[in-house]
Amino acid sequence: MVSAINAPKGVPDYPPPRSRDFLYVRQALAEPATRAGYEYIELPIFESTDLFIRGVGESTDVVSKEMYTFTDRGDRSITLRPEGTAGVIRAIIENRLDKGPLPVKLWYAGPFFRAERPQQGRYRQLQQVGVEVVGSDDPATDAEVISLAYHGFTSLGLQRFVLNLTSLGCSTCRPPYRLILQEFLGTCDLDQETRERAALNPLRVLDDKRETVQAQLTHAPLMIDFLCLDCAEHYASVRSYLSASGVQWQENPRLVRGLDYYTRTTFEFVHPDLGAQSGIGGGGRYDGLMADLGGASLSGIGFGLGTDRTLLACEAEGLTPFVRGIIDIYFIAIGEPARLHTVALMQSLRTQGISCDMSFDSRSLKSAMKNADRLAAPFVAILGDHEMQSNSLQLKNMTTGEQEVLPSTSQALIGHLLSPDRKALR
Repeated sequence: MVSAINAPKGVPDYPPPRSRDFLYVRQALAEPATRAGYEYIELPIFESTDLFIRGVGESTDVVSKEMYTFTDRGDRSITLRPEGTAGVIRAIIENRLDKGPLPVKLWYAGPFFRAERPQQGRYRQLQQVGVEVVGSDDPATDAEVISLAYHGFTSLGLQRFVLNLTSLGCSTCRPPYRLILQEFLGTCDLDQETRERAALNPLRVLDDKRETVQAQLTHAPLMIDFLCLDCAEHYASVRSYLSASGVQWQENPRLVRGLDYYTRTTFEFVHPDLGAQSGIGGGGRYDGLMADLGGASLSGIGFGLGTDRTLLACEAEGLTPFVRGIIDIYFIAIGEPARLHTVALMQSLRTQGISCDMSFDSRSLKSAMKNADRLAAPFVAILGDHEMQSNSLQLKNMTTGEQEVLPSTSQALIGHLLSPDRKALR
């Protein structure tokens, strides 16, 4: 007997019916951006490795430990994308979007890849919805981006998430702070690898999750206390615009994201019910990234929201299932004349926006009704020899149990199901 092949470790499947909720969550996270005029961009699954080394930062765990990198047949170093921002900036530069109207406002969705140690909520193939705005340093832009994520979560009914907010300064105020922080870290008892990290990017040490390290960082100097006047004013304006947008947040001056390109406004959404993998999304401003990748010196801000973890958060709060069924009507046709008529009837309904399916393989009525239950179809239409003779069908409401006889035409069905006194089918 041939052995079965399983999915690679850390790569989740989303089979039905859970896939319905996965798609629902992804659409809900993207919907605020589309309503705000953001355009969709489709990105390559893999890019030149140098894009992520230059764009994400060589000192980050993402680049140094977590990338899936390989050499292709042209002896080029290629990496499966670990995040979306660098690829979006590359696409903006390459397609000269920055030469048109500014700001450029884009959204994207899809899988990203990191060589993580798999556990609940931490996957090697992770799904995200992201947005990027390039060409505006207006603090109102920061607030809009954060608001899109915030209201994406609330549209799903999530209540227990927390938005952490801080500022990481700019090229004026961060270098002096960096020296102060490095001096402080020099007094701490750190292992060699952590000392090397502090030399490259001392802010990354503040993000170290080990208790032995965190215990020594209680009195570490914080960037929020060393902001220059421009950064302090920008941060104050962001908070004012967030309040005007109805967004609630808590200030977290120790917040450090895992990517090196962040400047000024930085944020993260966490959900307490997800344990160690509590982050469900985050992002920030990256004012020097585009120039670092060979483009114009334009500022930008964006986020990446975890579709996988957001779904887990929704399940933890008991919000699922969002979608019970995927069709509006399920047809049970008994006899070849009824089957032929049903095929034509379904085609007419589908072209008019009604989703439908039928019982195939000449199943018994009992077996077909079980399948209708599995699909959670709100209505079942039954056609047999008697119905064919009278040009009718029996329509059963699966919620109320009510059964009616209607003409077996698409017009009659649509007029009945979409009448003003009836709610949406699904």
